[in-house]
Formats: sequence, C-alpha cells, structure tokens
Amino acid sequence: MFSTRLEWNLRPNRLSELLQAKRASGATLLDLTESNPTRAGFIYPSEQILHAFHDPRALHYEPTPAGLTTARDAVAGYYAARGQQVSPECILLTVSTSEAYSYIFKLLADPGDEVLVPRPSYPLFDYLAALESLRPVPYSLAYDGNWRVDFDALRRAVTPRTRAVVLVNPNNPTGSYIKKQELETLLPICAEHGLAIVSDEVFSDYAFAPDPHRVQSLAGVEEVLTFCLSGLSKIAGLPQMKAGWIVTGGPQHLLAQARERLELIADTYLSVSTPVQHALPQLLSLGEGLRKQIIGRVRENMRFLENSVRGTACHALHAEGGWYAILQVPRTRSEEDWCLALLERENVLVQPGFFYDFDVEAFLVVSLLTQPETFQEGMERLLAELNSNVQFDDF
Repeated sequence: MFSTRLEWNLRPNRLSELLQAKRASGATLLDLTESNPTRAGFIYPSEQILHAFHDPRALHYEPTPAGLTTARDAVAGYYAARGQQVSPECILLTVSTSEAYSYIFKLLADPGDEVLVPRPSYPLFDYLAALESLRPVPYSLAYDGNWRVDFDALRRAVTPRTRAVVLVNPNNPTGSYIKKQELETLLPICAEHGLAIVSDEVFSDYAFAPDPHRVQSLAGVEEVLTFCLSGLSKIAGLPQMKAGWIVTGGPQHLLAQARERLELIADTYLSVSTPVQHALPQLLSLGEGLRKQIIGRVRENMRFLENSVRGTACHALHAEGGWYAILQVPRTRSEEDWCLALLERENVLVQPGFFYDFDVEAFLVVSLLTQPETFQEGMERLLAELNSNVQFDDF
C-alpha cells in the first residue's frame, strides 16, 4: 500500500532505547549532542524578534514564487556584508535547506538518477534523495591531519546517471571547508560530465580561525550550474522561523533556465510564509548578535576539548569550523558500545561515528553548541570512562 521510498528501518536502536529509558527514570543527563540553539542557553533579543512580526503587510497574502523582493534584497545584503555580490534575482526563498534540496533534486534529476554526497557527512542525505526517488552515491573525504576531498574516489563515483555533486561547506561533522585548490579541481570534473554543484553553506560563518586558502561560499561560481544553500536556522540561530534560500549561479544560458524552473517548482508549493518574509530583514540583522554568541561558544568548547584530550586515550580530529567535534577513541569497543557505556554508566550522551557514515571505527561526535558547564563536565566523564578502560596502545 505504501511507497517503497519509505521502506526504512524505523525500529529504535539500542542507544535510542537506552536514552528513552534514562529519561523515563528521571536521570539527569549530560547531553553532548545538543544542536538546537534555542535550547542551548543563548540570550535572544526576544522583544526585537517578536517586533519584527508587527508588520501590517503580513496580513496580506502575497504569493511570490521566488520570495518577496524586500526579503531577497535582505539576503543579498547578507552576502554583500561578506564581500560577495549576489543579485536578488538569483535568490529563491525556501522554508529550509531540506526543502531547498528537494527543489534542486526535482530540478536536476529523474527517478533513478544519482547525486554524489560526501562521506562522512550529514545523515539526512539518504532520506532527502530517497524521497525524490534518487540514489545517493558517496565520495570519500580523506583525513591525514586535515580533511580533503578524495578526487580519485569522486571520479570513480561518476556514472552516466550522476546529476550533481553535493558539498557541505564546512562539512558536518568534520568541520572542513572546501579549499580554493580543491574547487579548481572540482569545476573541470563537473563541467566535463555536465554536473551541477549543490553547496550547503549553513555553517559557513562559524570558522574557528581565518584561512586564505578557504572557499567561504561558492556564490559567484560561473563555470558550472551552482546552488548555494543557507538560512536562518544556523546563521541566526532561529530554526523555528523556517526561512532559508537558494542562490543560483553558473553559465548564463543554464542560469536563466534553472531559475525559471525553480520558480515553477516553488509556485507549486508557495511554502514560505508572508510574515516571515516581511520579518526577514530584521531577523537577519538580529542574527549578528546570535552569531557572535554561537561562535564564542563553539570556539570556547573546542579549546576546552583540545586541551582536555592531550595525554589521554582520546584524539580530537582537526576541524576548521562548524558546530561539531570528532573524537577518535580506542577500538577496544565498537562506537555503539562506547556510546552505550557512556550513557549507562556516566549519563553522558554522544553520537557514534556511524550516524555520519564513517566507514571505519571508532569515532564519537559531540556538539560544540552545548552549554560550557555541561560540555566540560560531560567531557571529563567521557575521558574518565575511556581512560579507565583502555591502554594507550589500544588505538
């Protein structure tokens, strides 16, 4: 009776079962997976945010497929403040980056086609692709002290049915940005095979330090059809507002066709609310203060983590930015067993690497968005558990 696109294993895993039992028992947990900024103890300018919606124009429905001009102008201003010139005509509003992916996959691909996605990376890609009847094909990110695209693996992954290469810049959870030299390698590959690039840039503002070799955004790329995704959820810490966007770039003849077709898709749904579009200029402005708080938090937690793991049985992989950190732990247990032991014995919740499609063991992923007191106590308990159960040659 139901679509085969939804034939996923919906049974809870051992970690989710234990977590449910812990919560039911009333245990006080140290959650090192928190990714919701509205629950992470940041100070929001509540009155100003609510005032942004006190616009009488919000009472009138204005069905504009690409989004209201004032809202798209505000998004263009966001890029201008970062030294990137983006025309409002190249911006299309969505309710989220997930919706943006769905629009782009509809635009580029037919059922059974393929999109290349990084591994390790965000676990939602399998679901987003499957809902459009597409096949996600992984290409590897290699780690040798720094993360880099494995271009041999990427080239091998390309088939006649490949339609796009997905980048997450910086990647989640590796925190690695695409470098200028990597982009120079990627563009000819995409041009040769007629592939678009989808660049997810929701964490691009959260670099730990400047780097002249880094590509901050692919907005402005002209060689191939390119779609840059972002939104309020991460850049302003406002996931509840449900406002995102696509910036389209590329050769002029393809750009015009892509914009026309994207607007047709958007016109079918008209999902972005009028009130949030009118509020968007103010919300983007207010987001500056939230971003400063968040970048201060993630940098502070990253420093604590790096200092804490020195001389222990745990190693922090190098990250350039984002909201997450990766810990390499000894292979004396599986990732799942490490997570279960930490939750059962220490009431510390972390994520296993296989959630993010790591193809080898053993890695744990923690959120740097966690409140510092919780993060520090959780890391201390985590390291105590690791060091009490392993020898230093157990990696």
